[in-house]
Amino acid sequence: MKGALLFLAGLFAGANLLYFTLSYLPADPAAPGPTSVPAAAEAPATGSPEQRVARASTPGPVTPPPTGSAGNRAATAVARIAAAVPPASPSVAPSPPLQPLLIPVQGVVASQLQDTYNDARSQGRSHEAIDIMAPAGTPVLAVADGTVEKLFTSDAGGLTVYQFEPSGRYAYYYAHLQGYAPGLAEKQALRSGDVIGYVGSTGNASPEAPHLHFAVFVLGPERRWWQGTAINPYPLLHRP
Repeated sequence: MKGALLFLAGLFAGANLLYFTLSYLPADPAAPGPTSVPAAAEAPATGSPEQRVARASTPGPVTPPPTGSAGNRAATAVARIAAAVPPASPSVAPSPPLQPLLIPVQGVVASQLQDTYNDARSQGRSHEAIDIMAPAGTPVLAVADGTVEKLFTSDAGGLTVYQFEPSGRYAYYYAHLQGYAPGLAEKQALRSGDVIGYVGSTGNASPEAPHLHFAVFVLGPERRWWQGTAINPYPLLHRP
């Protein structure tokens, strides 16, 4: 019995010695586990996306990606696309329509037209339109295909029609109308030659001289019916 007890005591002491020995041994350097980049190897988050990826994955100094790498090819492709995009240029007013317009007063021929575009008007302004003289009640015709953008009454123009042509670049303006054609409505589609109204003297026109005040405007990008740059309609109507 005494010998058995001595054996167990020795076995217990050996187990304790082995436990403490193992507890103080250094960790196996080959064992996997979380690693951290030394402070001296950390780089600030600057430079291209490719360089930042390289810094995050490789400690120590970072070198640019080698020629032909995926990052280099991507950067080259982006540069080529950017170079292919033309620089923005200031908007330029388009040229007047190349196709001549229909004379907008029924029965009037080109030889009867007079270029009154640059005639002086009150308050130092220019006319910027053409006046087509005709008896009151003469049908007024759409000069081209388009859409009725606005039916408007003003002190100067009286009863007026603003027509947009299909591209939305130009507006045709008919003023001093005696009345509108029956059923004429905004957003209505028009064909060249459609009757839209009748010659009159509404607004600031003289009752003794009924006429159609006709103008053409180049519209801005906002496509506002009340705002545009006037161009001379006479060359577009006068077809010898």
